[in-house]
Amino acid sequence: MNVLNKKTIEDIDVSGKRVLVRCDFNVPIKNGVIASDKRIVASLPTIEYLIKKGAKVILCSHLGRPSGTGYEAEFSLAPVAVRLAELLGKEVKMAKDITGESAKSLADGLKDGDVMVIENVRFNKKETKNDPEFSKELASLAEIYVDDAFGSAHRAHCSTAGVADYLPAVCGYLIQKEITFMGGALENPKRPLVAILGGAKVSDKIGVINNLLEKVDTLIIGGGMAYTFFAAKGYSVGNSLCETDKIPLAVEMMEKAKNKGVNFLLPIDNKIGKEYAPDTQAMTINSDEIPDGWMGLDIGPKTQEIFANAIKGSGTVIWNGPMGVSEWDNFAAGTIAVATAVADSGAISIIGGGDSAAAVEKLGFADKMTHISTGGGASLEFLEGIELPGITVLNEK
Repeated sequence: MNVLNKKTIEDIDVSGKRVLVRCDFNVPIKNGVIASDKRIVASLPTIEYLIKKGAKVILCSHLGRPSGTGYEAEFSLAPVAVRLAELLGKEVKMAKDITGESAKSLADGLKDGDVMVIENVRFNKKETKNDPEFSKELASLAEIYVDDAFGSAHRAHCSTAGVADYLPAVCGYLIQKEITFMGGALENPKRPLVAILGGAKVSDKIGVINNLLEKVDTLIIGGGMAYTFFAAKGYSVGNSLCETDKIPLAVEMMEKAKNKGVNFLLPIDNKIGKEYAPDTQAMTINSDEIPDGWMGLDIGPKTQEIFANAIKGSGTVIWNGPMGVSEWDNFAAGTIAVATAVADSGAISIIGGGDSAAAVEKLGFADKMTHISTGGGASLEFLEGIELPGITVLNEK
């Protein structure tokens, strides 16, 4: 699948048309107050373009995990509509339902450049089942479908994939950016291509490692998953996180890296703790000398230097997952070192969502990164080479 060949909102005439836009408005709301409007702000370029072109804009999204049996006040998108109106500086109409009387009459009454929001699509349990009947109902509100919710693109739901069976389907600016940077990094990267994988489990990243070994020049492994590789090398790992059933796979992957000529980097020293606690007794030790009763919680200073040097010369860097328990100050140094090296590398830098994105933002490096992905699970599946339903359904140029 050539993801770089998908139509965008600029490839279709939207003026005077009713356009259904799938956004990612899954924002944290407490007592009706939005705690972070980052995702709403991220959707503005697409919405503003459609307004400017005189489209009649109908926005939809999920929020949280409602039961699917109808309206639930705590999961209503009403606060999102209010915040959106403030950000756009214009009225945003809010429907009382998804595809019922309220949504239909508001959609029928839209003038060019008007904006409305329909209720949380997951209030209908058919949404997550990708039920054709509900997809058809959603599609009947509009004449064009725009997907701009990359964070949900790995889900085959009615509002992320099903509606594309009934309407011309294109992507908005957010998905276009994800496809351009992540797709470009995998299809045609500026070399050397360095991938950094961290996080807890090898099992979460088997597909990603396998796919990246076909494409990268250097693969850096840190975080909890490194200890399974140590065990595969015959090292004792003490009480460190280790998936013993994945040791044969780890051996296989190191062998594959060798055969492909990929520079495969594991930590050579680690900061270890006596127990899994932020203020535990800690020391730094070589990777092959972890004593019984201790556990690895971060990469050590020698490793930080080796990893930083590998990142320094790169043309493109993809980073997904922290190097240790980075939410604890005592074990955050490895993640900080990697984030600093990526920020200073001058490379095209792509940060997979989730913990790595949070670390980069917390350290104030966000503006030094080329692209921070908006999708945790979606970006992992993308890196794994899996076709994402929400992108597969978009029309080709």
